[in-house]
Amino acid sequence: MADRALRGMTIGAKSMETEDGVEFAERMTITYECPLAHVTSVPMAKEADVPPTWECPECGGMAVRVGEDEEPESDEPKKAPRTHWDMLLERRSIEELQVLLDERLELLRSGEVYRQQH
Repeated sequence: MADRALRGMTIGAKSMETEDGVEFAERMTITYECPLAHVTSVPMAKEADVPPTWECPECGGMAVRVGEDEEPESDEPKKAPRTHWDMLLERRSIEELQVLLDERLELLRSGEVYRQQH
């Protein structure tokens, strides 16, 4: 039993798992420079959206990205994220939405919505 004891170690403070067999994400290094000429290099995953600014760890100012570093440019333009409206239009037509809107407005105007809540 003594050979299995964890003496001098706080349980839960450190992971006992090894990194054997773990495949890490590909990384790139992004460089930022603040107005006071402090240079900061930040490692990021290749798939990450790289912010144009970063808070300088030395002075707290806003550092601006320097150059393109190791980020490869893709040929295809980046798609705009889908909005709630886009997803709604995938499920319903404009005519169906108009009918639902009219029904809800009628409930609001009649005061039925308030009566249902109380």
